Amino acid sequence: MSALLPPEFLFRYTFSAKQMDGLPRRGKRLLNLPVECALPSLAGLAQRSDFGEVRIAWNGRGLGVSVSVSGKSGPPLSDPEKLGQSDGLRLWIDTRCTQTVHRAGRFCHQFALVPVGGSEDGLQPVATLWPVARANEDPPPYDSELLPIQSEISDRGYRLEAWLPADALHGYDPESQPRLGFSYLLNDSQLGRQCLSISEEFPFDADPSLWCPLELASE
Repeated sequence: MSALLPPEFLFRYTFSAKQMDGLPRRGKRLLNLPVECALPSLAGLAQRSDFGEVRIAWNGRGLGVSVSVSGKSGPPLSDPEKLGQSDGLRLWIDTRCTQTVHRAGRFCHQFALVPVGGSEDGLQPVATLWPVARANEDPPPYDSELLPIQSEISDRGYRLEAWLPADALHGYDPESQPRLGFSYLLNDSQLGRQCLSISEEFPFDADPSLWCPLELASE
């Protein structure tokens, strides 16, 4: 008999982000986050396997997020204008971690990071800021072209790194607000979809109360 609720929904999971003051880096690697920054996988609870590893770190200047995808048999397919249909990572961040409201407000953000699809040749990565679905209020606008992003494509997958500056995260204040609401969805045209916790059976794309607390752990 199948469970009425998925195992991931039975508990409130809190994750931790490592503080790294040297971000973003200069040179070939924007972030180069160590394995200690990897978010734990909850895939075993739902008897599934993950195809991507997401790492995250923070400092007073913003958040760094990277994802590595493996197991593909062809190049990633992305169109920055088609949210939800492209290979890549979608992020939801609430700089107030309210956890009690079901409609997004001005402190709630949605970012889409895709490994290809930008520039005239369509081979460059793109980061964009999108409104959260059914939001009561949107955060102040931010020029997505100012979001630093890098990608590296291989025969079996890709690595994607992005820096989300504090100016793009309305209300970002780690000293007084050391917890963020956080969720992600990793989409792949070949491998399927991977979520941080609960799956798309629940409307986490629009409901901040379903996002997980992310603690900005100090050194």
